[in-house]
Amino acid sequence: MAGKPDTEFAEKRKRLVDALAEERVVRSDAVRKAMLKVPREDFVPAEHRKAAYDDTPLPIPAEATISAPHMHAMYLEAAGLKPGQDVLEVGFGSGILLAYAKELVGAKGSVTGVEISPDVYIFGKRNLERAGYDKKVRLMSGDVTNGALAKEKFDRIFVSATAPEVPKPLTPMLKTGGILIAPVGDAYGNQELVLVMKDKAGKLLMKSLGPVAFVPLRGQYGSRG
Repeated sequence: MAGKPDTEFAEKRKRLVDALAEERVVRSDAVRKAMLKVPREDFVPAEHRKAAYDDTPLPIPAEATISAPHMHAMYLEAAGLKPGQDVLEVGFGSGILLAYAKELVGAKGSVTGVEISPDVYIFGKRNLERAGYDKKVRLMSGDVTNGALAKEKFDRIFVSATAPEVPKPLTPMLKTGGILIAPVGDAYGNQELVLVMKDKAGKLLMKSLGPVAFVPLRGQYGSRG
């Protein structure tokens, strides 16, 4: 029956978001609407589509993963994205967090993704094309710390792989009042999700959002080159 798979995915998507809301991981109406709209099945490899709405990480190319849905919800709720804001994601992977962010910042906001792995870049780009977001976000290939974006400022910066510390070149790219969220810790050991806020005086305020497990960030300031 035509359209049946999409209907089934939509039903699974709603059950997942309802469960995350019940667990108070999804707390805001804005995040709920974004997660209900973006088709996660378009952001996972074909062989894992049936598991797209399991609340678990799934493998993508180059030994990377698409994070579990609850982790994306944690990022989005902690960031408190508003319409018109400018967002950067370092290590955009599957591309799904870019799509969620675009739903939240709207037409007047901008969303930029940088990915160092050529294979993952192609994978994420194709996913965004499939889901209809390729013309709505800006994608860049390479290491963000090499300076291509050094003069730009963002309201929110997401780092989607773990590093020994928050990559130093990223904090100057935060606007006043901006928020950066990144996993920090050992490549395959203890990690915590850290939120960094830049106050009006330019001081960086940090707090932990709890333990996490991410693949290592590649590049000069990552866990592996």
